[in-house]
Amino acid sequence: MSRHVAIVTDSTAYLPPPAMERHGITAVPLTVVLGDQALEEGTEISARSLAQALQKRRSVTTSRPSPELFAETYRRVAESGATGIVSLHLSAEFSGTYDAAVLAAREAPVPVRVVDTGMVAMALGFCALAAAESAEAGGTVDEAVTAAEKRAAGTSAFFYVDTLDYLRRGGRIGAAQALFGSALAVKPLLQLEGGRIEMLEKVRTASRAIARLEEIVAERAGGAPVDIAVHHLAAPERASALAERLRGRVPGLADLHVSEVGAVIGAHTGPGLLGAVVSPR
Repeated sequence: MSRHVAIVTDSTAYLPPPAMERHGITAVPLTVVLGDQALEEGTEISARSLAQALQKRRSVTTSRPSPELFAETYRRVAESGATGIVSLHLSAEFSGTYDAAVLAAREAPVPVRVVDTGMVAMALGFCALAAAESAEAGGTVDEAVTAAEKRAAGTSAFFYVDTLDYLRRGGRIGAAQALFGSALAVKPLLQLEGGRIEMLEKVRTASRAIARLEEIVAERAGGAPVDIAVHHLAAPERASALAERLRGRVPGLADLHVSEVGAVIGAHTGPGLLGAVVSPR
């Protein structure tokens, strides 16, 4: 049994499965409540099913993992040989996931450091990868936490949505901002700032908004080594096209991930989401 520092995150990191397996990262699933069904993200509900439910205007909500699920995960990871655990999660502004992890960490059989990264999607995923690489190099729990926090500090996330209605319904953006966007028929560009979703710019058409998203990402990336993730929900052509354009515009591009977000984030953004995460190495 190998002794090591283990990395735990949650299902909203949307890490590629091969990367999770390669680095031994464990993801605790959040739950999507569809009508009267509670379904685990990633195993019991797909992004496509979620998008179809939203398009049919079915009731969709989300909920955090229970402290008991975290406790079970920490026990299992400890039994695999972990001497310490770094547990990295989406912004506490979005979910009670961080609080549930903190409760479970108090009773864990090995030391657990729970971190509110202030991030979500691959902005969180890149933090988990940084922590895992530190642990693999022999780093301590504290050193893995520092690596994750450093990655978070340099990472930016921007996204376009067809409508602010889903964010408004879930309480992730103010009703006044959502109403303003609808009244002017603008297409919003948003950013992750301080663990919250904030309005970045308002653009008149979807095509202009996506072109502006590309410009912002290229400017933020600069010429230094950088990883980029392009996310979407029910918009694969948009995502592929944006990724190809970024390949030609970002000279320091290291890794480029293109993926559909899962059901939890999709429930709050709606179909048509196009996002990009920029994470300097």
